[in-house]
Amino acid sequence: MVRYLIPLGVFIVLAAFLYRGLSLDPKEVPSPLIGKPAPAFQLSELEDVSVTIGNKDLLGKVSLLNVWATWCVSCRAEHEVLMRLAESGEVDIYGLNYKDGRPEALRWLKMFGNPYVANAFDADGRVGIDWGVYGTPETFLIDQNGIVRYKHVGPISEEALSSVLLPKIRELKSQRG
Repeated sequence: MVRYLIPLGVFIVLAAFLYRGLSLDPKEVPSPLIGKPAPAFQLSELEDVSVTIGNKDLLGKVSLLNVWATWCVSCRAEHEVLMRLAESGEVDIYGLNYKDGRPEALRWLKMFGNPYVANAFDADGRVGIDWGVYGTPETFLIDQNGIVRYKHVGPISEEALSSVLLPKIRELKSQRG
């Protein structure tokens, strides 16, 4: 009798794990960076290869780092939201152009507008890997001290902006580093 109970017990445990896994939101990908300093990087700017941008440029103010690419359909979907956020002056937005071509990215920004203070050009995706990027778009909220405080996976919608990102941005800005 016991030999039948063991497989039944294993089946019940596996079913419980499966049930729990299916109830998780796939957009809520935990990031090991939350609460830690932003990964160090130094890349050429998309617009001017003689200028570099790095994690030190994110210090001293609350900022967003938005990972995007021209081949990313979802990036196009969130772009209008980023444009409005940039126009509001609420937060500085930095771009990380991920696994893209420089001419294509420049053409894309010229066509749709440029919400970024500066854009780092990550042609081979190595910096994206350091940031734990699974795909595009992904957006990181970084505090005044360069600590990653939040990661948003997928396109930023108006709802996500107003209900999650803006409250977090305002809370961080109200704190003095």
